[in-house]
Amino acid sequence: MATLLLEDGTIESNLDEIARELAPLGVYIKHYDPGTSILFPHLLIQDALTDKEKCHIVDLHNSVFEFIQQENGYLWCDLLNVHPGSPNLQTLIATYAQYHTHTAPEALYALAGEMIFGFVKADGSQVQLLVQSQDYLHIPSGVEHWCSLTASLSFKAVRYFTAADGWVPNYTGTQLNDSLNK
Repeated sequence: MATLLLEDGTIESNLDEIARELAPLGVYIKHYDPGTSILFPHLLIQDALTDKEKCHIVDLHNSVFEFIQQENGYLWCDLLNVHPGSPNLQTLIATYAQYHTHTAPEALYALAGEMIFGFVKADGSQVQLLVQSQDYLHIPSGVEHWCSLTASLSFKAVRYFTAADGWVPNYTGTQLNDSLNK
């Protein structure tokens, strides 16, 4: 379940409070536990996946979560599968670990592992959100954010797209608040 770290060191784990804190940004977070992970547990724990295994996971996921695509107008989705042996892992980390925006919304449903997202609030303060298995996150276009893997370097998620080119980062130059990285 998601956890939010505020600049003053407060840690919030109540999902309703997290949603309330992120609502002014238009960021939406929800926890869904449909039990689909029991359909492919062996695939969630292995690092490397074949294209056929990725398609199988996405197809099973979409059979349960079709409403997410319909409600939000997502055109396509794929499986993000990051693990310590991923090719170009350091490039992927460097690409998204600095503040940026997108011209299209960024949305994902976490299947396994965890990822950290940072956001700049309207008052300039920053927060960090830990997204974990079974969390659905929707970040509207134009919202300043960054994301990074946790120390496990392991994360699987179905990513949803509204544009053919996916999520292209537009870097803002905002510096990460050091008080959140201690």
